[in-house]
Amino acid sequence: MSSSSEAGSSFWKNNSGRIPGRPTATSRMGPATGGGAVRGVGGGGPGGASSSNSFQDYQESVSDAWDLGDDEFCIISGTVDPTAARISKKMSHSAALNVIKTHRSGGDRSGRLAAEVSVHRGNSGAGGTTVTGTMTVVESLDELKIDRSVTEKALAQHCEALNHVNENRYRQRFHAYPGRPQLLKLSSNVASKDVECESKYEKFTNILEAPLLNLIALKELSWSGIPRRMRAVTWRLLSGYLPTSLERRNTLLERKRADYKKLVQQYFHVDSRDEIQQDTYRQIHIDVPRMNPHVSLFQQKLVQEMFERILFIWAIRHPASGYVQGINDLVTPFFIVFLQESLGAEKDLEQCQLGDLSLEQRDIIESDSFWCLSKFLDCIQDNYIFAQLGIQEKVNQLKELIQRIDGTLHRHLQTHGVDYLQFSFRWMNNLLTRELPLYCTIRLWDTYLAESDGFAVFQLYVCAAFLLHWREQLLQEKDFQGLMLLLQNLPTHSWMDSHIGVLVAEAFRLKFTYADTPKHLEGKS
Repeated sequence: MSSSSEAGSSFWKNNSGRIPGRPTATSRMGPATGGGAVRGVGGGGPGGASSSNSFQDYQESVSDAWDLGDDEFCIISGTVDPTAARISKKMSHSAALNVIKTHRSGGDRSGRLAAEVSVHRGNSGAGGTTVTGTMTVVESLDELKIDRSVTEKALAQHCEALNHVNENRYRQRFHAYPGRPQLLKLSSNVASKDVECESKYEKFTNILEAPLLNLIALKELSWSGIPRRMRAVTWRLLSGYLPTSLERRNTLLERKRADYKKLVQQYFHVDSRDEIQQDTYRQIHIDVPRMNPHVSLFQQKLVQEMFERILFIWAIRHPASGYVQGINDLVTPFFIVFLQESLGAEKDLEQCQLGDLSLEQRDIIESDSFWCLSKFLDCIQDNYIFAQLGIQEKVNQLKELIQRIDGTLHRHLQTHGVDYLQFSFRWMNNLLTRELPLYCTIRLWDTYLAESDGFAVFQLYVCAAFLLHWREQLLQEKDFQGLMLLLQNLPTHSWMDSHIGVLVAEAFRLKFTYADTPKHLEGKS
């Protein structure tokens, strides 16, 4: 039996039982008739990435790694059955009494009390199991003579706090699986955003209420973040949906919203769709319910129907690309911003029922989301044409950029068979919407929309800064599996506006540094 440290460092090799994420015998060996072995994932070196199926084999082999029933946060260590490893109130009470007994016997007189308590669950019949583990309870004591009831109460609160911490960790990890959008949490940093942006409010008001909008000044002011109360109208202006003339805005809004209604009647509610249009609709109909499965707002039928109409009509109007998986995520920030405008800046979106809004309000949210999405995607439409050539080019550019900026990190990824396409394709395709919490994505898009020459080039530097942010953690991983699990599940669940501010500032620095050296973006043949 190897030591616990050795077992931890060689988890993928030594555990013989069926463990979530471990390649099974079927995935490791070739078909019985062929008798050949499938090439190892990652190849164990630079050549591993040359196999076109290596990453697909890896994905299939770890498809069970994130089963919702898995419990990775057992409080008791060394347990065999994870479901049996939860500490009951009775156990906590027993642990508290043992700690009190240890204290009264004069164990530690320095003001710190540490007691190690063994928790046993006895056999219950022939089929019973015994679970043994260790729990350490540390309590700070100001006096050596403490009333028994007071101590019990303090220890009970401590145990509840431990359970609460572990519950929060479980929720955070549950909503951060690879490929799954981050939790919808707009309330966690509302106060910080309002405090940071309150000083800007008057400046935004002066610019937006001018008879002729100074678009350059608006972009400069918006680059570092937009106050929530001003975001909806500012996004309409920055995306080119609204004109700069103040007196023409309401007239144009009414016309564009009426135009969208006509598009819905003309293309969506018809029975004469051709085969391509039917395939497009079926794919959208499948993707939309899976978009944010853990957020109740996006499971409402009215919301899903709204997304289906927006995506289908966009695909019909852009036949060169059509609908591509990932575009559905790009509707979400616009939908949230315009929904917040209808509800009010202080309303909680997570508890919102779209049916409570009037039909006129819902139509405004839908039409404005459609037109802003269309304008937003104009500068990156080559990302979604056949074979998504625009994304492939950007992935190659990211590879060349990282190689110049940080050769050590680049070689580390290459040595362990990690290809940039395997992780950065999603960054480019979804514009980091699946890597960041939704409120952080909205803050990031403040900067994207404010970029003077469009965000397509700037987004490359944002991805570079994002990868470099995790440099130390990546260099600590010593195999393909560890690197890919980290890159597919970056711990951004606690990020706030300040993190995005640092990210875009670093991206700007990188862009400015390489502005006069365009050769760094040319791929090497």
